Amino acid sequence: MQTCQHFILLASGSQFHTVFSPTLNRNIENIIPAEIPLAQEVTTTLWEWGSIWKQLYERFLQVQSMMYDLMEWRSQLLSGTLPKDELKELKQKVTSKIDYGNKILELDLIVRDEDGNILDPDTTSVISLFHAHEEATGKITERIKEEMVSFVKQLSYSREEKRRKAVQKNFVCRIGEDAELFMSLYDPNNENYVVRWSSRGFPKEIEMLNNLKVVFTDLGNKDLNRDKIYLICQIVRVGKMDLKDSNSKKCTLGLRRPFGVAGNDTLHAINFYWSAHFIVTAENDFLHSLLGKVTASKGDSGGQGLWVTMKMLVGDIIQIRKDYPHLVDRTTVVARKLGFPEIIMPGDVRNDIYITLLQGDFDKYNKTTQRNVEVIMCVCTEDGKTLPNAICVGAGDKPMSEYRSVVYYQVKQPRWMETVKVAVPIEDMQKIHLRFMFRHRSSLESKDRGEKNFAMSYVKLMKEDGTTLHDGCHDLVVLKGDSKKMEDASAYLTLPSYRHHVENKTTTLSRSSSSVGGLSVSSRDVFSISTLVCSTKLTQNVGLLGLLKWRKKPQLLQENLEKLKIVDGEEVVKFLQDTLDALFNIMMEHSQSNEYDILVFDALIYIIGLIADRKFQHFNTVLEAYIQQHFSATLAYKKLMTVLKTYLDTSSRGEQCEPILRTLKALEYVFKFIKDEMQHQVQEKKYCVELLNSILEVLSCQDAAFTYHHIQEIMVQLLRTVNRTVITMGRDHVLISHFVACMTAILNQMGDQHYSFYIETFQTSSELVDFLMETFIMFKDLIGKNVYPVDWMAMSMVQNRVFLRAINKFAETMNQKFLEHTNFEFQLWNNYFHLAVAFITQDSLQLEQFSHAKYNKILNKYGDMRRLIGFSIRDMWYKLGQNKICFIPGMVGPILEMTLIPEAELRKATIPIFFDMMLCEYQRSGDFKKFENEIILKLDHEVEGGRGDEQYMQLLDLMECAAEHPTISKSVQNFVNLVKGLLEKLLDYRGVMTDESKDNRMSCTVNLLNFYKDNNREEMYIRYLYKLRDLHLDCDNYTEAAYTLLLHTWLLKWSDEQCASQVMQTGQQHPQTHRQLKETLYETIIGYFDKGKMWEEAISLCKELAEQYEMEIFDYELLSQNLIQQAKFYESIMKILRPKPDYFAVGYYGQGFPSFLRNKVFIYRGKEYERREDFQMQLMSQFPNAEKMNTTSAPGDEVKNAPGQYIQCFTVQPVLDEHPRFKNKPVPDQIINFYKSNYVQKFHYSRPVRRGTVDPENEFASMWIERTSFMTAYKLPGILRWFEVVHMSQTTISPLENAIETMSTANEKILMMINQYQSDESLPINPLSMLLNGIVDPAVMGGFAKYEKAFFTEDYTRDHPEDQDKLSRLKDLIAWQIPFLGAGIKIHEKRVSENLRPFHDRMEECFKNLKVKVEKEYGVREMPDFEDRRVGRPRSMLRSYRQMSIISMASMNSDCSTPSKTTSERSVLAPGCPAPRPLWPSPDNTTCSPSAPGPPLPCLLALLFESLSLPGTSLNPLQSPHEAAMLSAIVRGPRAPEAGGCS
Repeated sequence: MQTCQHFILLASGSQFHTVFSPTLNRNIENIIPAEIPLAQEVTTTLWEWGSIWKQLYERFLQVQSMMYDLMEWRSQLLSGTLPKDELKELKQKVTSKIDYGNKILELDLIVRDEDGNILDPDTTSVISLFHAHEEATGKITERIKEEMVSFVKQLSYSREEKRRKAVQKNFVCRIGEDAELFMSLYDPNNENYVVRWSSRGFPKEIEMLNNLKVVFTDLGNKDLNRDKIYLICQIVRVGKMDLKDSNSKKCTLGLRRPFGVAGNDTLHAINFYWSAHFIVTAENDFLHSLLGKVTASKGDSGGQGLWVTMKMLVGDIIQIRKDYPHLVDRTTVVARKLGFPEIIMPGDVRNDIYITLLQGDFDKYNKTTQRNVEVIMCVCTEDGKTLPNAICVGAGDKPMSEYRSVVYYQVKQPRWMETVKVAVPIEDMQKIHLRFMFRHRSSLESKDRGEKNFAMSYVKLMKEDGTTLHDGCHDLVVLKGDSKKMEDASAYLTLPSYRHHVENKTTTLSRSSSSVGGLSVSSRDVFSISTLVCSTKLTQNVGLLGLLKWRKKPQLLQENLEKLKIVDGEEVVKFLQDTLDALFNIMMEHSQSNEYDILVFDALIYIIGLIADRKFQHFNTVLEAYIQQHFSATLAYKKLMTVLKTYLDTSSRGEQCEPILRTLKALEYVFKFIKDEMQHQVQEKKYCVELLNSILEVLSCQDAAFTYHHIQEIMVQLLRTVNRTVITMGRDHVLISHFVACMTAILNQMGDQHYSFYIETFQTSSELVDFLMETFIMFKDLIGKNVYPVDWMAMSMVQNRVFLRAINKFAETMNQKFLEHTNFEFQLWNNYFHLAVAFITQDSLQLEQFSHAKYNKILNKYGDMRRLIGFSIRDMWYKLGQNKICFIPGMVGPILEMTLIPEAELRKATIPIFFDMMLCEYQRSGDFKKFENEIILKLDHEVEGGRGDEQYMQLLDLMECAAEHPTISKSVQNFVNLVKGLLEKLLDYRGVMTDESKDNRMSCTVNLLNFYKDNNREEMYIRYLYKLRDLHLDCDNYTEAAYTLLLHTWLLKWSDEQCASQVMQTGQQHPQTHRQLKETLYETIIGYFDKGKMWEEAISLCKELAEQYEMEIFDYELLSQNLIQQAKFYESIMKILRPKPDYFAVGYYGQGFPSFLRNKVFIYRGKEYERREDFQMQLMSQFPNAEKMNTTSAPGDEVKNAPGQYIQCFTVQPVLDEHPRFKNKPVPDQIINFYKSNYVQKFHYSRPVRRGTVDPENEFASMWIERTSFMTAYKLPGILRWFEVVHMSQTTISPLENAIETMSTANEKILMMINQYQSDESLPINPLSMLLNGIVDPAVMGGFAKYEKAFFTEDYTRDHPEDQDKLSRLKDLIAWQIPFLGAGIKIHEKRVSENLRPFHDRMEECFKNLKVKVEKEYGVREMPDFEDRRVGRPRSMLRSYRQMSIISMASMNSDCSTPSKTTSERSVLAPGCPAPRPLWPSPDNTTCSPSAPGPPLPCLLALLFESLSLPGTSLNPLQSPHEAAMLSAIVRGPRAPEAGGCS
């Protein structure tokens, strides 16, 4: 990774032009052109580029420009008017442009002769073709380097720097005195560029007029990636204390006083004019405090400001002086960064120390006002003498011996924030210190002359251990005393310089500590500075300093080498060259001993590891530069190799070798340091192969008869030697391509007689077998790892043609010598088949993957070599005879891979091999199970890898082959059906693998799961189980992930038997027993069930584990943990609310859906709080072209057979299965509610229909319910969130049955609500108020009246004698509602607040009237007192009386959830229950008549407002239309007024 440094200059803007070109036609016709070959090549090239060009992003305009050039030049070629020399030049330009474009577009390299004509591989020797490829690659590489000079500079070992160059154009400001301008970048911080401006309005140095230029350097990518970079200009005036003073003679002159700040963003001003207006400081404003104001300011300052031009320059300072001599010359000022650049190249030397005067706090002591403090800084030697010209205020200014700070008028705590640079020789650093004098400056010269320094501070730049002062802030001690003593170094150097040193000695500072040499420490004065050391020679780390200066204390060398590993990485890379020099010097100066070799090696590995770190990876170029330019320890490689070998040997013996991992990571650079002695041998090999290639090239130009014996001699003497060299040589060796070209050339120039002669040179058959086997292995390796670049298409195709001929020649030898049973060589034949399959499946021969132009080019020149080798494989297989059985099932996979190639003729020729294999195994063992298992296993891997298609499924029909073998015919048919079914599922699976819809991927995965389960393929079954598990985890479907993983445990036993390999698909490397694996899986599954709130399932698994712990392995510790976990799950069931999911029926109709969805209905389990609208929206987003159906009835064949996509989605209700263990038992709601929406397989959807005569005043008599029932393939939840519907049926429910069901639902709601309030006293009372009032109020008595009018009449009894039991049941339900309501009202009476007491009294009065009426008509029902206490808690009414209730468990579809808890009672609508419309009591609260007036409006509004505002509650709609209608009748009452109620 390259790191840039950056610099900048402002100029005029650039214009951008967009050019459009016509789209090239992709449909190419094969025609014979009448144009010249080069023009034809241009045409073909434009076609090929055009298809790629439209998809480009980065090189769009570049390729567009090249295409325009080619079109123009093509016109010139076809014109026929160019002179011969111009035509030759034009041809060279065209071919160069084509080759360059092909390279950047990653197309095939075209090789040409000297005249630019394309070389014909048929008439060009292999060696000449190889050399032409090398030469063409070299030329294009050079061309790319020339065209991308700036990019190459980034990759070079010199830094790329971007420099911002600023040229000051004008400075306008009304000051009236001399001024100093300090310009710098912010943020990052650079040195100030200083311009001294005279009071007359131009630079004090008149020769600098119109020549004020500066280059801000060392800016890196990190700096330029900031949102804003400001150019800041601080103005300091030099003159009087107050500008308003008119009497200059009496005023003190030469004071540096703050004046103003200008600034603006420069990022958007690169190559433009830049200007900034001033903000003038007030008397006591600090300059740095104005930075925030000036960066935010957009106003005008009356024409005052600073104008500059800026420009970005790329390169180091030497390079930009060369590239931009008109902008940057030797006189241009360079302002360096306050800090190091991103990379420090070897040879860069810097020794700058930046001192910033931060702030002070000075007591006025005996003065009446605060002091006007001036800081005078100088660099002093040990004897107190001032070092001349050691301080530099900024770039462009002359060094000075003494620096005086800005003076702020009467400020107790001045904040200067002024930075200067101290530059002294390295050898003097140990002897010098900085001295700061503090002086009060008076505005009157007469007084100012009498002022003396009132205090001082000092600090040494180097510590006693030789390290420099640490970067950062330093609070210095302020010393007071005699001003003359302050200049005496012997007086103050004995005193502490840091404030914390004094505080450590005394817990509290006295006002004046003991005097030393006439100076004392002031406790009330404070002075702070900050330092920044930018030095490549001075370090702030003691350990690193000890290593760099190791010769001074050689006895500490071992300690310092070990300490290097704990030195901060930034410090090491800063001194990278010096550190590496020190390490190799240590190694070389101890060349006769190995005492420090391991320590030096480890230190080197540490440094390489640092640079490999992402933080320092841009220092790679520094290390590379060091190795190539500065590394000179020529004998170091021996010691490095020795240590490396020691580490490797130790590790190979299995012994502990802690540094081996770091060493292996750093091998790349270790080998670069090691001088390889094998270079001489490489050079010798290069000479040999070049000589042999030259001979072959010369022979290729001669007549074949003349060269016959020469080729034969080379073949006999050198072919096998060259082959073995290729085999042993690494594929990344520099000479490997030369040797492969040599071997290919020998084989290419061998004739048929040469092959025959060469075979006969082997004395024994074993030698021949060895040769053939090593040749086959070499060919296969070269096919898999091509030694040529991927764009050397011609060279690769020539090699393939030569290999194909050699393979066929050697196959003839195998048929002749190694086919008979006694001479049969299984391994040789096996190698042949694997080589042939590798050849036929190599990427370079898959023509259908290439562009149309490349496809035609290869087909016309070389033909489809896959057919030739495929037919050879087929012929060789049938020649095996009785030996075929040796290759089953081993060759099933390779043959399958070959038949999957999408070439129809090849498939037709090779697919029958499958039947031959089946027949062979059947004749041997009576079945072909091995073949079947292998083809299923391999087919899965091949299709997932991208092979296989619909055409293959059609061709895979072996029944014609089986016609002559009736005994096996049925088995073959079953096999074909099996494989076709698998292939269909695999193609579906592959088709959705890149689909955004994980649901489709899950469906296809489950289809494969079921297939492998049905066919007992355990290994593949488990493989897809874990794929399905991972998909569920990605979607946070923890319940489904648990059920999926549970399927794996069903294959395991509670035994200590070792697991077979096929059941170990869990990622564990070490072998496990069934018990260990099953226990591990159970723990994972329990965790998933816990996250999915399926604690019932988790408890079941915990119990199974507990039984094993208690009864089998007797691990009571694990048993106790297990029981604690179970207790937690039981507690969660009872205390944690689990929202019931909704279920949705989804139908996918139309031929546009994939086969696994087409014309099928599924039941989906919604997520928590997922509404149907949200679910449907997400569903439609997966099929954007689908049309939403608005009907819930099943569509006809017209829709199912339509080509489009139609989706039907509606909510269905789960049907609770009977649970015998709950029958007649007091089961809590929390338990029952869970089973209402889990472990369900049946669902129904109900819609009301009108039949017969409709009574407008009584809709119940004619309201029938049409109910559709759905049965899914499996219970939900399961391994999917949905399952296919396998059975649908429709039933009709009569109005009476509908009334019974609705009354049952209403009673169940009352019971559940009462039970909730009985078990939790903190629940708000309002939901219960609304539920009870909605039933007992006379307004809803119409519901009973409607039932009475519809069903409890003599006419109905006479006409429907079969409904007697149902009528009795409805009456019983009405009667049972009274005790339920009574129990609820008792709870309400105890819990109601005083402000709702009138409401309760009215409700209780209404209930009494209702009770009298119902008990009179339908009898009395009584229940025991539900306040009965058991074990200190109220007994659940629902548990106590559920067995007494005649409500069916199957009808419990309530949506009533637990009301939200609040700190205060608030009226709320019960979730799932419609809002009542009560008749409110009359003002005297004495009647409940329908005609009574409504409640006071404020009372009604308050109740409604509280109902609607309670968080966590809502009016949930009922789950089906008919339930909404029926319950509305019970809760709200009838639509029209009846006796005893009103609407």
